[in-house]
Parts: sequence; structure tokens; C-alpha cells
Amino acid sequence: MSLQPARREGRRFVNPVPTGVGGLSTMWKVLPKFLFGRAARSPKQTPGPFKTDPRIFETRPHSSLRITWIGHSTSLVEIDGIRLLIDPVWDERAAPVSWIGPKRFFPAPLGLEDLPPIDVILISHDHYDHLGGGTVRRLAQMENFRHTRWITTSGVEKKLQAFGVAPSRCTALNWTEKVTVGPVMITALPARHFSGRGLLDRFKTLWASFALTGPQHRVYYGADSGEWYGFRDIGEQFGPFDLTMLEIGASNPLWADIHMGPEGAVRSFRALGGDGLLMPIHWGLFDLALHYWTEPIESIFAARDLKLWSPTPGLPTEVVPGEEIRSNWWRT
Repeated sequence: MSLQPARREGRRFVNPVPTGVGGLSTMWKVLPKFLFGRAARSPKQTPGPFKTDPRIFETRPHSSLRITWIGHSTSLVEIDGIRLLIDPVWDERAAPVSWIGPKRFFPAPLGLEDLPPIDVILISHDHYDHLGGGTVRRLAQMENFRHTRWITTSGVEKKLQAFGVAPSRCTALNWTEKVTVGPVMITALPARHFSGRGLLDRFKTLWASFALTGPQHRVYYGADSGEWYGFRDIGEQFGPFDLTMLEIGASNPLWADIHMGPEGAVRSFRALGGDGLLMPIHWGLFDLALHYWTEPIESIFAARDLKLWSPTPGLPTEVVPGEEIRSNWWRT
């Protein structure tokens, strides 16, 4: 059985299978390509504009499952009567400072002040493109979110508290641990990745994927992960999923162990059972790799025998069984 709690070697968490993360040798291979490569890694013009009408949230989704994709891995998920905000990043850059680093391609379509009441803020790991420090600071101070529960992985709760989140509101999970919010069970599950917000804290906090299991719907949020055989066990134990959210961007053969890419997403989706709809995430907002910025979505759109659910950023969209969505917002 591959679904076990994460273990440590010393102070460092260990992946569920042997995994190469890359070090200085990888950086020296990538740096010249990153600095001098000709691929259009960013759009020539700002996509959009995208704008969410917050009045939509005054009415609960008819299907009991509605997703608003903010961009990259950030989504507002409404499932079986509760609302979760996943990996919130409203920051201008996915970086430790505000003046340099990967800059977002388009503004967030919905202001933090326009968010509806949120039951859970779910954070999969502490990388800058999944945990926006400025975003967390603002959310922690906003009156509208003072009762919101924060659910994350082991060790990340301390970073949330450093950003101003009250300890009493934080729940930290190891793999296979779960909590129930309303009628929905949230289970932290293994992923093949790593953690850290600097060069000296790699692996010291945990990373995870999550199964959201309600009385009517099941959603799998893959967060960041390379391919691994445990996806089959996740699908068998927690599926079938109505919607499976898997990363497709920021991939490269040099770091395939930790980012599956579009081809890996297709294989992983099928390993998870291939049920329901596949939602591509982790693309289209930040320049985090060497590929052309639309290459991930072009590749997955070309895959055969695949039901995709890829909405326009900021558009609250209900998930209907078997009903594909293939927005072409990135073509314009």
C-alpha cells in the first residue's frame, strides 16, 4: 500500500518514492537557457481582462460543485455546501521579494475584498507560487475571514502563523490524515515534490495533494507532483472523482520527478481512474520554466480520448458530469 504517512530522515521529509529534485548542477544547465533562450515564455500582451462578478456567489451552485479558477493553482472551490480557497496567491510575483522574480501575466480577476465567505483556506505546500506571503497577511487581517479555518501540511502552519494567522485556526496534516468541514472530508495524500522558501529549508515542511470527499461530489487536487504509482491507489481508495485537478505547466525533463507536465498529467489522470473531468492547473500565470507559455495547454488540448475542464480565469463555472469546457482565452 503506497498511501502512508510521510516519514522523516532527520529534520527532512522524504518523498513516497526516490525523487530527484535537482541542485546546483541542474541550475547551471538551466540558467543559460533561461537567460538567453528564445521561447516566448510570457504573453506579448496582457491576457484578458478577466473580471469576476462577486454577485454570483450570492447564489449557491445548482450542481453543488462550482469552481472559480483565479489562475495557476489558485481556485475557489464550492463543493456540497462549503467553500474552499486553494493555494491563494494574489501577490504580484511568485518570489520572496516584490521587485524581482516571476511576475503574474494578468491581475487577479477577483479582489480579496470581493471574496465570498470562505470555510477553508487550503495550502498544499510553502512554495511561493502556492503560498503568497502578502496574500496570507491580508487574509489573516480581514474581518471577513476571522472565522475561516486554515488547513495545510506539517510545518507550514508555523509559516502561516508568522504571517499573522492565529494558531487556533490552523490545522496541519500529515499524509493520510483527514479533517471534516461541514459534510466534506479533506484528506491529505502523498505527492512527489519538495518544499522550502529558501536554499536552506528544503524538505523541512511537508507537501501534499488532497482528496475532497462530500456526500455528492469528489474532487482530487493534485497540487505539485511528479508521476508515481500511488495515483492508482488514490483513485481506488478515494475516487471516482468528478473533477481531477492536475498540474501541466512549469515542467521540463530535467525536473520530471517533481513536475509531471501535460503528458504526465494525462497518464496520471488515467492512473487515478480516468473518471470525470480533468482540470489543468499550474499554468498560464507565471514564467516558471523554459517552455513557450501556452505549450502545456496546447499539448493537453491535443490529447485524445480525454474530457477536459479548462475554464476562463475568474469565471465561476459549474461542473456538470461529462460536460467538457475548453476555453480558448489563451489564444487571444
